[in-house]
Amino acid sequence: MLENTFLHLPLIGPKTEINLWRQGILTWDELELHLHHWPSNSQNRRLMKSRLQESRENRDQAAYFHEILPPSERWRLYRDFQHSCVFLDIETTGITIYGHEITVIGLYDGQHTHHYINGQNMDEFEDALESYDLLVTFNGSRFDLPFITSFFRNLQLRQAHIDLLHVVRRLGYRGGLKSIEPLFGIARSPEIQEMSGYEAVVLWHQYRQGSTDALQKLLLYNEADVVNLKTIMDTVWERLQRELEFEAGRLLPFNL
Repeated sequence: MLENTFLHLPLIGPKTEINLWRQGILTWDELELHLHHWPSNSQNRRLMKSRLQESRENRDQAAYFHEILPPSERWRLYRDFQHSCVFLDIETTGITIYGHEITVIGLYDGQHTHHYINGQNMDEFEDALESYDLLVTFNGSRFDLPFITSFFRNLQLRQAHIDLLHVVRRLGYRGGLKSIEPLFGIARSPEIQEMSGYEAVVLWHQYRQGSTDALQKLLLYNEADVVNLKTIMDTVWERLQRELEFEAGRLLPFNL
């Protein structure tokens, strides 16, 4: 739906975007034609045309739109960049970056989960991340991404980012990932159903003391996190799409 989005353009807020859709102005090209009704010497018209051209030139750059879309609307990037999207979650030895470290990073590309384990293959994480243009996390803005940039001192995160915590709150959900999963029909396996972040720390220490079973359970716990993020992302995207259709008063003829 990226080419149907106008919120990143100057002078256009949510109400104006909806009004344009109601008039049948649904794409960047149609909006540019609509600008012919504006005074030809208008500074706003020149600015709008310039930003539309810039949007076309950066059509395949998720990070460009991440910077200029309102944070509450970055969910719109998902379907357009789903082919280059990864779901990310980390496990750590504590809740702050001070005095603590990352133990496991999980990446799920929609088909396969890849784990990067401290002391084993963590040095492969930075190269693996370069394969993706869009990251999806839950509370990653405050937790996962600051931890990662602190842990990998030379890493420059170039990817666009959707923080599902803010997306689900927009839909009225409150609480952490584990508490809202049942509301999306998600049930974890009995082995990890009652696990918490504290227990993940305990499992890591047990692994460091020689328990390979503890590591396998920790990886299973992390895998549930990243896989379930996709289920939630898919669901909330559909709901927000229908919300926009309702507000526009029509079945929008574009592939949201």
